[in-house]
Amino acid sequence: MLTEKRQEEILRMLESRGSVTVQELKETFQASESTIRRDLNVLHKKGVLVKVFGGAVQAESRINIREEEVALRMDQNREEKLKIARYAAALVEPEDFIYLDAGTTTGYMIPYLTQRSASFVTNAVSHALKLVENGFRVTLVGGELKAATEAIVGNEAYVNLKKYNFTKSFLGTNGVNLVSGFTTPDINEAMIKTCAMEHTQKPYVLCDSSKFHKTGPVSFGEMGQAQIITNKQPEEAYKAFGNILVVK
Repeated sequence: MLTEKRQEEILRMLESRGSVTVQELKETFQASESTIRRDLNVLHKKGVLVKVFGGAVQAESRINIREEEVALRMDQNREEKLKIARYAAALVEPEDFIYLDAGTTTGYMIPYLTQRSASFVTNAVSHALKLVENGFRVTLVGGELKAATEAIVGNEAYVNLKKYNFTKSFLGTNGVNLVSGFTTPDINEAMIKTCAMEHTQKPYVLCDSSKFHKTGPVSFGEMGQAQIITNKQPEEAYKAFGNILVVK
């Protein structure tokens, strides 16, 4: 096969699958590893794909800056979110000191929480109210209230949050990407998420499969910084990090 034709086929595979491995490409095109890596290098330099360990992923063509209100997101991928939330809630142990991030999937955890000796800190007003109603000890971070996500954000919230040290944190995300990591549309929310992650022994990111390959304007963590709880195993390239928990 001509080089140009092979490279076109590689891009078609990426368009349909999101990522490819060197091994898959070797087998598909009956080509040597050096030939495949040379193709990936050329395409990477052109900016039409991104080389990663063991393969390549689709280049990001757009940044998702839109952020829908909580009420609109509640029913999006609801069944998947409920499965993820149930699994995450079961990870809470007696005497845990938990940070519970704003977001729909983290909010779905609350009815499944059973460890009454666990304590919670959250930046979500609605989460705080539900936790209190369910008999949990909860601290609501102070600061500016963001209407769209019902989250407390800003410098005051950051100052309040950084004094804590959590055993576990459960964080929402708008996108997960091998290159940009965990992302969100808002820099103030990103600051809070980064702070919580850095002050946690075991951080978890709750992410239904629709969030993979998406990128928001602001990164709040790298791929390897947290365990990802999701409902579907993403493409092969993500396995290299060894941090993805798939809920069946």
